[in-house]
Amino acid sequence: MIEHAPFVLFRDDSENRTTVFAKPSRVITARTRAEFLRGLSELEAARRAGKWLAGYMAYEAGHLFEAKLTPFAEENRETPLMSFGVFDAPAEGHPLAEPRRRVENEPLLCEPRAGWDFSAYRQRFERLHQHLRQGDCYQANLTMPIHARWSGDARTAFWSLIERQPVKYGALVALDGPILLSRSPELFFHVDPDGWIETHPMKGTAPRGATAEEDAAIIAEMREDEKTQAENRMIVDLLRNDISRITEVGTLHVPKLFEIETYPTVHQMVSHVRARLLPDISVADIFAALFPCGSVTGAPKMRAMEILHELESGPRDAYCGAIGFIAPDGVMRFSVAIRTISLFPDGRAIFNVGGGIVFDSKAAAEYDECLLKARFAVGDAEIAR
Repeated sequence: MIEHAPFVLFRDDSENRTTVFAKPSRVITARTRAEFLRGLSELEAARRAGKWLAGYMAYEAGHLFEAKLTPFAEENRETPLMSFGVFDAPAEGHPLAEPRRRVENEPLLCEPRAGWDFSAYRQRFERLHQHLRQGDCYQANLTMPIHARWSGDARTAFWSLIERQPVKYGALVALDGPILLSRSPELFFHVDPDGWIETHPMKGTAPRGATAEEDAAIIAEMREDEKTQAENRMIVDLLRNDISRITEVGTLHVPKLFEIETYPTVHQMVSHVRARLLPDISVADIFAALFPCGSVTGAPKMRAMEILHELESGPRDAYCGAIGFIAPDGVMRFSVAIRTISLFPDGRAIFNVGGGIVFDSKAAAEYDECLLKARFAVGDAEIAR
């Protein structure tokens, strides 16, 4: 239950900072292709008029930026293609920024169930592997849904998950469509006041060790592992190509490559790609070049998206989309909507988990990694399969 809708809340746990956008003057929502194209223009017009925007874009919105993928974007969807509130400014000192604590032992989600058992996952994995063998793609990010039930207060659930897995790009979105509870560790892109754009692709995952010594050994192994490096480098190259479409020649560089970030349950390999935007680049231009993020699609990007649409059993919706804000001066920050739960009014909850599949990936290990990633939401609860 949400008491103060509509609003958007962003939370950076590393800096203990919460930013709230409340009481929008209007909400720009699109469920069809025509509404989406009109909505992009409305976003830009609102920004140029001095307004702030905060909200999300669903994964399937990415299909509308490429003519060959447009038929994949189903219309009149339960989860909108995008939904953004239009605000005068962030709300300073808003009560929504106050933490809420849950009753001890009260579950956030109940009855978690994987959308695919291992047999179903393996069938899709093998079909994807056939595409890899044929050279149709070099990597693809295969994802599956986890279904659950939820009840209670979404704000309480959001703050409870902070205790389980602190991240830089947390968000709670209550606009049109389901409530989105996001615990993303991954930056999609950030644009600074001087027009520099930076993206932090995250690709390569390993479980935490039981001791500091085990962690150190795992991190050292990740840094030297050729498969992990290859996965990350492919996405770095993809994003360099995407960013080059909207940035000045000679400014594109990779300030960090193969960095390891550590979270309560996993280690992640992260790289940084940075460049200076061309003059007069619009919000629509940036999303047309970059969206969806290459770390959640694959390489080559368009072919990987076609293959994944064929293999995955339904839309990803908000998952693997983008959540963020746009300021009047052109500053923007969007996260990749991984580790993101959609909470529906009828008590349904759904989130996806997945990983990048390359030629030497193994089905059992990849399925186990999916279940490991689900722990951000369900903790140690058993996931039915």
